[in-house]
Amino acid sequence: MDASTQGPALPDEQVELAVEIFRMLADGTRIRLLWELQDSERSVSQLADAVGKPGPAVSQHLAKLRMARMVRTRREGNQVFYRVENEHIAGLVRDAIHNAEHASDGIPAHHRAAESTITPIIPITGSGQRR
Repeated sequence: MDASTQGPALPDEQVELAVEIFRMLADGTRIRLLWELQDSERSVSQLADAVGKPGPAVSQHLAKLRMARMVRTRREGNQVFYRVENEHIAGLVRDAIHNAEHASDGIPAHHRAAESTITPIIPITGSGQRR
């Protein structure tokens, strides 16, 4: 590929932010937390139960994810609820998990789920009867 077909150069600031996002994703607990948050917001205690980790450890991971602008919070009384910052973060985690599923044997779970919703097409003959 020559320089004329490439897009504009990436700004250093964007590259550094992307590196920080991947650094945050290089931890199994954080992947699990973001996976739990991809479709709904949750409290620290709900997340701790979901990932099987103590609340204080989950809080520390969430603080790092918040500083990296990967999650945002909403306060309700004395409880804080977390959610994924945007669909791009959720997509990164989903794509990483789906890619990992492809590395294992068999049909990946995300393909099995899609296949179960496909309705088979049954040809109908000219007389209106199925073949």
